[in-house]
Amino acid sequence: MSGLTLKQFQEQVSDLLLRHRSLLDVLSKSQQSSASVNRSVIKSVTECGCISLQANKQPYQDELTLEEAKELIQTHINGNLCENCVDAITVQLGKHLFYLSSLCNLLDLDLDDIIAKESQKCSTLGLFNLS
Repeated sequence: MSGLTLKQFQEQVSDLLLRHRSLLDVLSKSQQSSASVNRSVIKSVTECGCISLQANKQPYQDELTLEEAKELIQTHINGNLCENCVDAITVQLGKHLFYLSSLCNLLDLDLDDIIAKESQKCSTLGLFNLS
């Protein structure tokens, strides 16, 4: 499966999606899968403890260069995900990608094209694309 493209994955999802063919079903499942991703990450902190969070105000200042800002801005994450948490989060991200692909299928959108356009926008806008 190492050579699987987004298009192939999107076709595979289309072949497998039988139960949730309604746009409303797919939208709700996508939202549910997003919540499950968040919950898996949260469990890594609250139940497993392999990572911890220490959040505070970011030390960003307008006069910093981009490189200086990149060095100062923190993820607030301490530690590394353990193997069990990596597995759990990976499973939930996979389900989320499944429903994202399903949404693209129902709306006749090509995931490859969406990523290519977003990449082009990032390349063109550069720093102005930052949010």
